[in-house]
Amino acid sequence: MTKKLRLDIPVVLPSISSSEDLLVRRLLNDIEGRDGVEKVHLEPGQDGEWPKLCIHYDSDKLSLVRIRELVQAAGSRITDRWGHFLLELDGIKHARKAQTVEAKLSELSGVLEVQVSATGQVHIDFDKSKIKEADILEALKELNVTPVRSKAANPSAPKGHEHSKSESDHKHDHGNGILGENAEMIFAITCGALLGLGVVIEKFVANAPSWLPISCFVLAYFFGGFFTLREAIENLKLKRFEIDTLMLVAAAGAAALGSWAEGALLLFLFSIGHALEHYAMGRAKRAIEALAELAPDKATVRRDGEAREIPVEELVVGDTVLIKPNERIAADGFIVRGNSAINQAPVTGESIPVDKRAVADIDRARAKPDIVGSESKVFAGTINGASGIEIEVTKKSSDSALARVVKMVSEAETLKSPTQRFTEKFEKVFVPAVLLLAFLLLFAWVVVDESFRESFYRSMAVLVAASPCALAIATPSAVLSGIARAARGGVLIKGGAPLEELGSLNAIAFDKTGTLTEGQPRITDVVPLEGVTQEELLEVAIAVESLSDHPLAVAIVKDAGARITVPVRLNAVDLNNLIGRGVKATIDSKPVWIGKAEMFGTEGIPSLSSQSKFIIDKLREDGRTTMFVRFDDKELGAIGLLDTPRPGAKEALQELRRLGISRMIMISGDHQKVADAIAKEVGLDEAWGDLMPEDKVKAIRDLKKNTKVAMVGDGVNDAPAMANSTVGIAMGAAGSDVALETADVALMADDLKHLPFAVGLSRHTRSVIRQNVFVSLGIVAVLVPATIMGLSIGAAVAVHEGSTLLVVFNALRLLAYKKQQV
Repeated sequence: MTKKLRLDIPVVLPSISSSEDLLVRRLLNDIEGRDGVEKVHLEPGQDGEWPKLCIHYDSDKLSLVRIRELVQAAGSRITDRWGHFLLELDGIKHARKAQTVEAKLSELSGVLEVQVSATGQVHIDFDKSKIKEADILEALKELNVTPVRSKAANPSAPKGHEHSKSESDHKHDHGNGILGENAEMIFAITCGALLGLGVVIEKFVANAPSWLPISCFVLAYFFGGFFTLREAIENLKLKRFEIDTLMLVAAAGAAALGSWAEGALLLFLFSIGHALEHYAMGRAKRAIEALAELAPDKATVRRDGEAREIPVEELVVGDTVLIKPNERIAADGFIVRGNSAINQAPVTGESIPVDKRAVADIDRARAKPDIVGSESKVFAGTINGASGIEIEVTKKSSDSALARVVKMVSEAETLKSPTQRFTEKFEKVFVPAVLLLAFLLLFAWVVVDESFRESFYRSMAVLVAASPCALAIATPSAVLSGIARAARGGVLIKGGAPLEELGSLNAIAFDKTGTLTEGQPRITDVVPLEGVTQEELLEVAIAVESLSDHPLAVAIVKDAGARITVPVRLNAVDLNNLIGRGVKATIDSKPVWIGKAEMFGTEGIPSLSSQSKFIIDKLREDGRTTMFVRFDDKELGAIGLLDTPRPGAKEALQELRRLGISRMIMISGDHQKVADAIAKEVGLDEAWGDLMPEDKVKAIRDLKKNTKVAMVGDGVNDAPAMANSTVGIAMGAAGSDVALETADVALMADDLKHLPFAVGLSRHTRSVIRQNVFVSLGIVAVLVPATIMGLSIGAAVAVHEGSTLLVVFNALRLLAYKKQQV
């Protein structure tokens, strides 16, 4: 269904409120190539209002939460008008109840989008000018579901309500009384025991009074139908006619016909099936909730010269936390003292502990925590090795990589896959057709030589047989299990759609720098022109590049600083990033340009001499990335850098080919010869070089016309290309907030070897989904004719509930999916 959404977007630079603003252009580029977006444009604000971002999108393909993430990652925010809830609800135990809650909330005026999972997660986007949060909570109360905890608030304040672990761990048993969450299972077993007792008395106790077995069956009705009746009454109040109601009608019909044992059997099988389904789905849910338990409750912090233990919620940025040997790390930060090996598997999925050391320059790390190398970064929930360390906190506990993953995985539970949307549409047609068939069968006695009792019985049996319970749970159970298993393996998959799409890929495009290569280039050549010393060239380069966080700039500052013997005296200001080409700055009121050779001679920048071009060509022949330096009207020379392929990249690509990825392409802004050299080393057949950011977007769009293609990058510079791919995959997302926001799939570790695991798991999940849908529809196709021909209600319920459990437990196999060693 196509929706038109108009959002108020105040950009970070409010003085520039048009589509010409860099942030706004980036936002539009990120969104317009996304599957499901028909049109996106900016409408100017009037009378001092903010400009309006207008998006025409297909809500079946793109959720509002993904639009919000793209907006936030592009440097903007959605105004307070738009509210956002991510709640965990107590009272949703299966897919049918989730569908009921979703349908009723969708009818509320002002609710833009609502998605509810079978595990009780509900995601709601709403317009605060039309509906209040209290109205939504009141509607939930009327639906007999209770919010357990709030995991996020509105998008302008995405951190939302923060809760202590003790609160989130609190067990709720609303409606289950003293028996708690096991009540449904206990009632089902009691029903079965009473049914068995009644049958034994009726069949084998000759002198027993006739009322005794009937009493056992009546009690079995009570225990077997208690939860079913309660749910049926709720559905009837909401004017919904669900399978629970059909089961009660069938059981009542059996009692009216004198078949008490058969009716009790029906309720026993249905209730035990429900209880087991609830238990099985709970396993997948607990696999996700276990992530939230990884971070410790307390942290030992040094304040006022002494060490004290405080709750992790009280940690603030800048605190120094003491981590003992073999202790879980309490917060994201960087090491300021000590060296150790950190087990990062809980967050990144890396199987081997990673060596970590203290930062070399604490002041620089404090000023720019985002540029701290992975060798000094630590994450909440990971486990320290045998040496004590001290870390400086860079993020509050609610903003840590682990907390963000838990939030996003919870949100992903509610985002439906294409198959799930299809099955829901199918049910909307199928269920009325079944009801019509059952109604017609009530009058079979008119045309067939049988009693009304027999026709009624057959009609009830068909209702039971045709209930699409297994179909309703087939896809969500597999998606939930797949997302949970991926999260345990250090891969964040944002919902059922990217999970299915990732499993259907046959082409992947890779960015070069930081993806196929280490992303830590080093200077290999410094070639000053005649009349220029090496130190003069490097001093200008250091002064300018020290203002930039780009990997090439960091490499130049680091390596060039080791090559000169005198302190840098020059002071550069007014850095201007010429995206994809280089930078411009000012030293002593004179312009400095540092960048690719192609930057020179365009947009008013002076051209290079033939000698300079010769130097650059020679460096490129040797596979070097080149940066040329010009200071005012003087050409200083060229710097050659080399970025080495990642260890294991070649093996990872070979494993992807084994999994069925037939085409893999490297796309790079580097010169074609440099791209070819790296591609040859990692075993790629295709390398496209000399690409500007907009060229990368065009390349992805061209590929997407003929095939499904994923884009793998760092999630920052590659965001537009990732947004235009079928699936955007970011590496090293644990250390990058932007990568977490922009990617459809985030590899938490900065390691390409996790990609085959993600693709293999997604392929296996798609296979399980197909199996489940086939079993669900196949059972219905067999049972309906069988019940029309005379199959009993008891047998129909046994097969019906058996198929539901079969698809759930088949989906749970995904939790045991093995990660292949690459």
